[in-house]
Amino acid sequence: MRVDLFDFDLPPENIALRPASPRDSARLLVAAGASGVDDRIVRDLPSLLRAGDMLVFNDTRVIPAQLEGRRGEARIGATLHKRLGLRHWQAFLRNAKRVRDGDRIDFGAGVTAIAGARDAEGGVTLDFEGEEPVEILLERAGTMPLPPYIASKRPTDEQDRSDYQTMFAREDGAVAAPTAALHFTPELMDAIAAAGVLTQTLTLHVGAGTFLPVKAEDTQDHRMHAEWGRIDAEAADRMNAARAAGGRVIAVGTTSLRLLESAAGEDGVIRPFADETRIFITPGYRFRAVDGLMTNFHLPKSTLFMLVSALMGRERMQGIYAHAIAQGYRFYSYGDSSLLLPHE
Repeated sequence: MRVDLFDFDLPPENIALRPASPRDSARLLVAAGASGVDDRIVRDLPSLLRAGDMLVFNDTRVIPAQLEGRRGEARIGATLHKRLGLRHWQAFLRNAKRVRDGDRIDFGAGVTAIAGARDAEGGVTLDFEGEEPVEILLERAGTMPLPPYIASKRPTDEQDRSDYQTMFAREDGAVAAPTAALHFTPELMDAIAAAGVLTQTLTLHVGAGTFLPVKAEDTQDHRMHAEWGRIDAEAADRMNAARAAGGRVIAVGTTSLRLLESAAGEDGVIRPFADETRIFITPGYRFRAVDGLMTNFHLPKSTLFMLVSALMGRERMQGIYAHAIAQGYRFYSYGDSSLLLPHE
């Protein structure tokens, strides 16, 4: 399909620079079935679900993977996006033309790395020097890797260390937050449990590639970035049992959805999974594992807007987004949310 079919105009004032406070006070656009929308708030979620439904969350934890350094007099920015080994990472570099294979980059606070060769995804490999784990080095020298559409409008600060982390964050490794889950609070989770709604976590380490623009003119020519995920046997069994009992499996975030669909067979059964996935979901895809999706609002012509268009239909999603823009919904990582239920 042509990539420009997934374009839309978004006024800059609709881009959220800070999350709602409290988190569950964010707006929630509910789109159920083939037509109509309902304007609610995230705190209403328990009343919008059924007893026996299961919400599936991503428990990845964002690491402070943004580094600022120097190679001689040249200023170099680095965003780590994929672990290759204990001290070996792939990174996207700013001012990469000033860095050659074998150059040492000084990121301050005693953190240095040796640049390696360019990789197939347009990044550079970095080998960190010393004996300390890279995670400790990042806590000392790194900042939270806010998306470009936020970072270009304001500097990262200490508030982002908590704002850009979900309450489920447990497994270190993401360089972007699974932002749909940013809206959840302990109080909301208590209300969800009281409504008889089940919950489950899995792990997908979100990579910086999620922010890369689609440069191809046709979706079939786009190469999807790889991300590593895991679903253990117990989690797979619980999700399959919920669905077999008549409950709906509703992914909280596109990251959870992509991992579930990667782990499901043609029969719709979710199987244990521990591997990279490059799944690219566009209209025409037949969903196997999920019955709905809670997700924030995505960029024009992005792979994530293509994904929600596959779930609900492209024209339906264009209408949903037109309504959201007209009603002043806040877009992107720190923005409002939507609940998409295609079969209602």
